[in-house]
Amino acid sequence: MTPTEGVVFYDGVCGLCNALVQFVLRRDAAGRFRFASLQSRFAQEALTRYGKDPRDLDTFYLLVDRGLPSERLVMKGRAAVQLLSALGGPWRLLGALGLLPAPLLDWGYDRVARVRYRVFGKYEACLLPLPQYKARFIET
Repeated sequence: MTPTEGVVFYDGVCGLCNALVQFVLRRDAAGRFRFASLQSRFAQEALTRYGKDPRDLDTFYLLVDRGLPSERLVMKGRAAVQLLSALGGPWRLLGALGLLPAPLLDWGYDRVARVRYRVFGKYEACLLPLPQYKARFIET
């Protein structure tokens, strides 16, 4: 992934998803990633543009190269692998998972998505970002 801006679309009420956002924020010192909850108007408009159902809260999306001609939407297991490998350091090793066929990655992703609320909890509303990270979130 190039160092252009990407947008992470996540379920704002999911404990696991919020933990992932905090994980990325702490490791993305260059500030390459922005975040938008799937419940936001921005996510609804972007996902609809790509023919995706914005009400599908079980899918994790990564919008790569936002605003460039090369912009594309990556989802589920492929999105997770691409995001983590883009963080560099030891997380780059996870890029090797990208060699797996997408159906296999998505199968693993779907297993986790199915139990995420039970295992990691669910909030009543989307969490607000800490003040030092507020500019990294797309709120519209």
